[in-house]
Amino acid sequence: MVFLQNILFKEARKKIRKYKPFLDSLRITVEGGHGGNGMPKYGGIGGQGGAVVFKASEQMTLKRLWKLYPSMKIKGGNGEDSNKNRLIGRRGTDSIIEVPTGLTLIDETQNKIIGEIDKEKSTCLVAGGGSGGCSGSQFIGRKGQHRNLRLDLKLIADVGLVGFPNAGKSTLLKALSKARPKIASYPFTTILPQIGTIEYQDYRQITIADLPGLIEGAHRNIGMGHQFLKHVERTKLLLVIIDIFGFQLSQKYMKRNCLENIYSLNKELELYDPTLLDKPAILLINKMDMNGSDEEHLRYEKHFSDLSFGLKDCPTDLRPEKLIKFERILPISAKEETKVDTVKEAIREVLENEYEKRFEDGEIDALDKRLEVKLREHGPKMV
Repeated sequence: MVFLQNILFKEARKKIRKYKPFLDSLRITVEGGHGGNGMPKYGGIGGQGGAVVFKASEQMTLKRLWKLYPSMKIKGGNGEDSNKNRLIGRRGTDSIIEVPTGLTLIDETQNKIIGEIDKEKSTCLVAGGGSGGCSGSQFIGRKGQHRNLRLDLKLIADVGLVGFPNAGKSTLLKALSKARPKIASYPFTTILPQIGTIEYQDYRQITIADLPGLIEGAHRNIGMGHQFLKHVERTKLLLVIIDIFGFQLSQKYMKRNCLENIYSLNKELELYDPTLLDKPAILLINKMDMNGSDEEHLRYEKHFSDLSFGLKDCPTDLRPEKLIKFERILPISAKEETKVDTVKEAIREVLENEYEKRFEDGEIDALDKRLEVKLREHGPKMV
């Protein structure tokens, strides 16, 4: 009997879906190599310690990095000691470590940003090697730079899907792209970020991220909170999707109508980072295939185009100070894939218009320059 139970238990375990967490934050210790000792008798100089350098790679993930370096400690090679056959010691080997693109590197001891890695193959010096021993240091090599870092990953996607749980984000992503996210009729189906690619006939590609649904209090890190909102920072366009029939998280919470949901999403973004509201945005009113959807849409239609119109009737706890402005407002059915092509074209048009506007205003070059200045101020310069 016990033998049979063990067999059944093993078979059941095989069928259990194991949850594999998506890593978007990782702590790691980096240390430059120790400088080699000099040789006082002949005035020999020790070799410089090797540095630790991060290099961006689109194939790398934080989970793979963790598997490659389970101790979470990375060190540069030590510099060679001076000797009578080689008075100037060899430099220690640099440790060049591949990391994901989209990383913000934070020195936890000093609590400051030391660099950001946004582009493929870009590099950042995170720990310098110690200097070799010479007359100025009594021929004793110095220790390399030591840092406790937090690697904070923010997904890089053109478009970020923003909405409450069960609004239809995953269904829409499936309709727009080749991604195959899990879809169900209950909240919080998406617990991990999903990225899909919208492909156009002229081979243009736009990436879109389906992120875990927000709940009220996300700006205070309630629910998925900051795990969601930090990924929105790097997107170029917000794709706000709402259920035309509103949303109720559970019996403990009051049901919000579709207009109140927009105000609530607006406020969560505002409280986390008001600059997010400056991004171009498209509003998608979902589930228009269901009975009664036309009546609900007609009731709130005038408010969608001008959110200030119904602001006075908005509950105080949901009322934002700064209103999000929508470039397009589209009623759709993600399930029936109604107007999906219209959504694709709207996404492309708004992104291209925004890029042209920023290019004409000189913001594109200015952003690159500001980033370069910021990195110089907060830590080691880019290699």
